[in-house]
This record gives sequence, structure tokens and C-alpha cells, in this order.
Amino acid sequence: MNAYTTATNESVANYAAMFKKRNLLSEGSTNAKTAKNSLKSYILYLSPYNQNSKGINICPNASAGCIFGCLNTSGRGRFNSVQLARMQRTEFYLSQRSVFINKILKELIRLNNKAAKLGEKFAIRLNGTSDLDFIAIIKNRTNVDVLTQLPNLIFYDYTKTLGKVRKYVGSNYVLTFSRSESNASECIEALQLGANVAAVFQKQLPSNYLGASVIDGDKSDIVMLYNRGVILGLTAKGKAKKDNSGFVVN
Repeated sequence: MNAYTTATNESVANYAAMFKKRNLLSEGSTNAKTAKNSLKSYILYLSPYNQNSKGINICPNASAGCIFGCLNTSGRGRFNSVQLARMQRTEFYLSQRSVFINKILKELIRLNNKAAKLGEKFAIRLNGTSDLDFIAIIKNRTNVDVLTQLPNLIFYDYTKTLGKVRKYVGSNYVLTFSRSESNASECIEALQLGANVAAVFQKQLPSNYLGASVIDGDKSDIVMLYNRGVILGLTAKGKAKKDNSGFVVN
């Protein structure tokens, strides 16, 4: 029985109990890229696109190239146990959203308090393999604005939803717009808004792309926090190396 079948066959009633003593957020040290972060980091991994029992797309603007080259199965994601955990979280979210959101809010509050005691800032990425507006979802369901009420946390994400970039520009939620084979005009607008744009390159990174400077986006997961209006150049990995849709820039 594979991870998808196991997760989708589990009783909905079991999810809250399952995660009672398990965190929804993973430490950044568990991921090769987030492990490079200069800030202690935490990330939420779900199963991307429509890989869930309800067939709900949790990456609403994913292009065909993005879906093909998704990094969900790269690194530790290639292990069945990791895939199962991501699917369990996804099924938990889709079946018991209020319970899920209250659980993740408690984790964020705990991390905010821990960061305060240490005199540090923690970096939080709520969309490791999804593209949902968790900031708004948390506020709508709990009336807590994590961007202003949890000041020791810095939120960041990649997104293919330009509306999110417009909505949160200048806030404590740093969004990098992700280029695909079909959103060139939106990339230009994102740059004009002062946001960064992530682009995946097949070969060596150029010095400029779309009229903006290119920096190495693989240096760490939070390089976006220290730059604005640039291209975060990423090298093609996994299945993306075989992309022919235009998602990867040749």
C-alpha cells in the first residue's frame, strides 16, 4: 500500500488525535535549502496540486511545467514516510480545517514566544509545497493577525498568485513571485511592485533577466528577505531538468 492510499484510507476522526503530539511545522534543518538559512526556520509541507482524496487543487495557479517539475519528491521527499506525512497533513487540513488552523496557530504562538525569550527572529514558510493564503485563513478562522500579533516571526513564501503579492507588499509577509512558462506579464508587474521573482534556469545563471539583476536563489531559502526587485535564480533540479514546457529557462 503506497503513501497516498494509506493517507486517504485513514479515518478522518483520527487526524486530530494523530497530530495532537506531532507538529504540523517542520524544522528547517530537515530540508537541504532551509538548513542554509541564517535564521532558525520552520516550514509547512502539504501534498501539492490535487494530490488528495478530494482532488482539491491547493496550488491554484500552478502551470503544467510547474506541476511536472514540482520538488515535492526531491530530497527527503523521495521517502515514502515523508510523502505519507505530507498527505496526512493535507487530509487533516481539508477534512478538519478549523482544528488544523487552531493547531498551527498554537504552534506559531509557541514559536513566537520562544523567539522572544531568545531575543531572535524565526523565519516561517507556510507553503513549502502548496500555495494557499494561510495568513488570511488563520485570520478569518481565529481573528488573529499573525503578521502583527506575532512580531518575532518573519513570514515568507513563493507564490504564483500575483494577487497575494499585491495584497501583502510592504508587510511582514515577504512573497517571491514564481515565474512559469505562461506568466511573463505578471512577472514584470511583480518586479514593478518591488517583489522578487524566482526563475528556474537550466544552465548557468545569467547576470540579468527580465530587466532585473539575477542573484543566486539557491544560497538559502531566505535570501528573498534581504533583496527586493531582483530575480532569484534557481537551477533546475529533479524532473525539471527534463522540462520542455518553457517553465525552465534555457
